[in-house]
Parts: sequence; C-alpha cells; structure tokens
Amino acid sequence: MLFMCELQKKPKISSSRKLGLKIKLLAVATQMLEEEKNQKIKEKEAMLAERLPPLNLSGLSLQELQDLCKELHRKIDVVDEERYDVGLKVSKNDVEIENMKLKITEIQSKFKKPHLRRVKISAEAMLSVLLGSKHKESFDFKANLKTVKKEEEKKEEVTDWRKNVEAMSGMEGRKKLFDASGN
Repeated sequence: MLFMCELQKKPKISSSRKLGLKIKLLAVATQMLEEEKNQKIKEKEAMLAERLPPLNLSGLSLQELQDLCKELHRKIDVVDEERYDVGLKVSKNDVEIENMKLKITEIQSKFKKPHLRRVKISAEAMLSVLLGSKHKESFDFKANLKTVKKEEEKKEEVTDWRKNVEAMSGMEGRKKLFDASGN
C-alpha cells in the first residue's frame, strides 16, 4: 500500500527552480506595472487635452482678455467645488471603511467561552480550596439552615356568584365594598 502511494506522488520542484520562477514572475510583474503607469499618464494627458483646449491669446483686446479671465475664474470655482465635494465623499467613505474593519476585527477576535464541565466537590473540599490552610473545622451546612413553617392558606368558601352580584348591586353594594376596604 505504501509503495503505491509513493508512486502516485508528484516529484517536488527544487528550490533553485522555484527561485528562478519567482524571479521571472517578479520581472513580468514590474514590467506590467510600468506599462500600466505609462498608460495612465497617456490617458491623463489625453483627458486634459480634451477638456482644456490650448489658449489663443494673440490678437485679443484688453476687454476680451478680462472676459476670458473672468470665465476661467468661474470655471475654476466650479471645479474647486466639485473637488471639495468629492474629497468629502472620499473621506466619509474612508471613515466608514475604517469602522467596518474595526468591526470585522472585533468579530473575528471575540473570545469563545469554553464548555465547562460539572465537577462534584464536597462543601469541605470547596472551603479548603477557597480558604486554604485557614480551614480546619468541618461545617454541617444542613444543621445551620433555618426551618420555615408553612402557613395554611385561607380558603374562601365557594358560593354562588349570582347571590354575590345581587347583594353588591346598586348603591348599597358599593357602600358595602367601601366600608369593607376601609377596615
């Protein structure tokens, strides 16, 4: 049986081969990162060229230049407001993400209660554990318990409820209830 298991196992890769593969993977990953950075830079330049056409200031009068400056200031204000709003949303999302991470770590790190087993121990043994060497006497706990006398409950006689209703009807019945409650 052992012989068959050994035949089915695949041969292990040597450490030098693993190291060579890791080096090649890292080289490919760094090359991909550089290509991605270059692609992002090109996309950014294309977006800026699309949104911001080049300014042609030659041949403009003083009034036209002032109007152009006012227009640019208005656009800058709009962009600043958008940037501020986006920044607030991002910071709010960051705080929420941080709170979620804290909750996750709290949930994952909660202490699980171990299952406790019942242990039968006598009262004397418990006292010796709790008090140590101070415990020399043995106590009889049952002898120290108080005895309680049970009083018999007063049982009301079961009578016909119709007679009780007739007796308590009207003002006389209310007067009887009032007098009975005052005693």
